[in-house]
Amino acid sequence: MFSSLAEGESVIRNFLRAEDPMRTLEAFIQMGVDIKDSFQLSALSSQDNEIIVNGKGLHGLKKPEGIIDCGNSGTTMRLLSGLLAGQPFDSTLTGDEFLLKRPMQRVIGPLTQMGAEISSEEGGLPPLKIKGGSLKPIEYDSSIASAQVKSAVLLAGLYCDGTTTVIEPGRSRDHTERMLKALGADIKIDGLQVSITGGAALGPMDITVPGDLSSAAFFIVAGLIVSGSELVVKNVGINPARTGIIDVLKAMGADIRIENERDVSGEPVADISVSYSELKGIDIGGDMVLKAIDEFPIICVAAAKAKGMTKITGAGELRVKESDRISAMASELKKMGVNIEELEGGIIIEGREDLKPAQVMSHGDHRIAMSMIIAGLTAEGETVVEDTDCVNTSFPGFMQILESLLCKA
Repeated sequence: MFSSLAEGESVIRNFLRAEDPMRTLEAFIQMGVDIKDSFQLSALSSQDNEIIVNGKGLHGLKKPEGIIDCGNSGTTMRLLSGLLAGQPFDSTLTGDEFLLKRPMQRVIGPLTQMGAEISSEEGGLPPLKIKGGSLKPIEYDSSIASAQVKSAVLLAGLYCDGTTTVIEPGRSRDHTERMLKALGADIKIDGLQVSITGGAALGPMDITVPGDLSSAAFFIVAGLIVSGSELVVKNVGINPARTGIIDVLKAMGADIRIENERDVSGEPVADISVSYSELKGIDIGGDMVLKAIDEFPIICVAAAKAKGMTKITGAGELRVKESDRISAMASELKKMGVNIEELEGGIIIEGREDLKPAQVMSHGDHRIAMSMIIAGLTAEGETVVEDTDCVNTSFPGFMQILESLLCKA
């Protein structure tokens, strides 16, 4: 997104060709951005995970031909909403059957305050029809700590004459702020308050994307709960706003070591070593939940194998993810013999030494699918996880990597 809005040629290395980022890439191609993909143009580069984006500047995008399909990606839809709110053309965003059930009112609200005209289905559900144009800066006091909401408002703020401010109740991920600052945006951060002044041109970037900790979490937990395991996950981003999963697992008694720490393209990166550990149940809430919200499904698997009770609270946001992740993890782990009490905004899990093999569902959610696959590694017998195509949403190479690890075991 930011390289498309920059002036000049940007190089993005270690680009993930999962469905979510590909939907974003295709959206900008629809809006006239020249993007060269080394995977498709092998003569372009010796790297098959590199793309080159010839940015159009803040005001160089064109009206897309047809509707933009965001697939399963809530991030794509919410951030594009902020960007498209500032464009001098109309646009429509849609998605798959799961995204069409996810509420978008949390971005519609502030963007409407800024002057955008956005229509949706009842309850703020997609598709979203956006009439872009002249926006005004606002000070938005967000009721939730959400990097998607914050980013949508900051993107819209790029098109305002004046300063737009977002105030959060807790610290959400700050990748957007880091990148905007690196590209030359007029952005200021003061505690839980982020302000951006519109109009500043964005410069091109040369960036290597760190490995995703949310994806690494599945293998980290596998290494902790499969007896005799030892593994190292290399080149993982350890942005402080993302490391809640590490904090949670260490509090549960996990043997996790952060090694070879360094900075890559403005983001902290490290190798993560893990060894099989006897985990214990703990209480998880507050900032710890916020920093590990996407890792909730795999944390539930760790809790199912831990000794004692694990209680997770303050996680109501999970009701409106790709699935209702609280309900989904409760129902599927129960099939494997785990005693679970579902709370309105959380869950109580009583760990057990051995999980039962079962036939379980993914609920069309990539993180549920991968979590249940990891859970199945510890069951005595065959566990079947249905509908795993959704894994390609974020991690198309997941099964190949897992099989390679099992071959080495």
